[in-house]
Amino acid sequence: MSRIAEAFKNGKAFIPFVTGGDPELDVTEQLIYAMAEAGADLIEIGVPFSDPIAEGIVIQDANQRALSAGCTTDGLFDLVKKVRKTTQIPLVFLTYINPIYTYGKERFMRRCQEVGLDGLIVPDLPYEEKEELLPECERFGVDLISLIAPTSHERIAMIAREAKGFLYCVSSMGVTGVRNEIQTDIGSMMKAVKQEAKVPCAVGFGISTPEQAKRMAAVSDGAIVGSAIVKLVAEYGKDSIEPVAAYVKKMKEAVLSAES
Repeated sequence: MSRIAEAFKNGKAFIPFVTGGDPELDVTEQLIYAMAEAGADLIEIGVPFSDPIAEGIVIQDANQRALSAGCTTDGLFDLVKKVRKTTQIPLVFLTYINPIYTYGKERFMRRCQEVGLDGLIVPDLPYEEKEELLPECERFGVDLISLIAPTSHERIAMIAREAKGFLYCVSSMGVTGVRNEIQTDIGSMMKAVKQEAKVPCAVGFGISTPEQAKRMAAVSDGAIVGSAIVKLVAEYGKDSIEPVAAYVKKMKEAVLSAES
């Protein structure tokens, strides 16, 4: 069983996101350990990029801070390699097609395999163009994780049937960011997804409170939270380890409560 499959094996999963290298790589390393200890089941690490088109201002700013601090793709690969000596929590990169091409597709996937990275989320890679990366992902054992948006409708079955690792179900249209209310009928969307998917389905985009996490997890296999955590890192900087760990613990408890 893959590490990603393991993440969903014991019930609803909580998946936090951090921007790699914000405010510096040493802090990212400690955040990974702390979030794993606090109950995270899988961790997404954003590869800093100058034009992260799926991100709202919170994560855009985090990307700029990380780049200004000198974070590189190689630096993040080295970080994952180091982290793997301590924890086996599933780790997934969220990145864009441009950094992968710049690095070299085959070289990028080989490095993923070498350091123990489990999956890849590429928001600007349309499902119809997944063959741009899928052969290299499969060759090096990296799950290319698909996103399903509320507007996917007739595409839902097609995307869900061929999904690898887990499905990232987008709760709201637009870019990432904290939202007061999530208006999408996630229940109907998840029903359609689950009729076809052979992998777990987690919901992300806009989730920030325990109540939202519980509601999303109740109709899916887990909740993904990014901007709310990145805001804590922005606020506390090098002192963000404890606040983020406390937040992850609270959110994980909310996700688990969705099962009862």
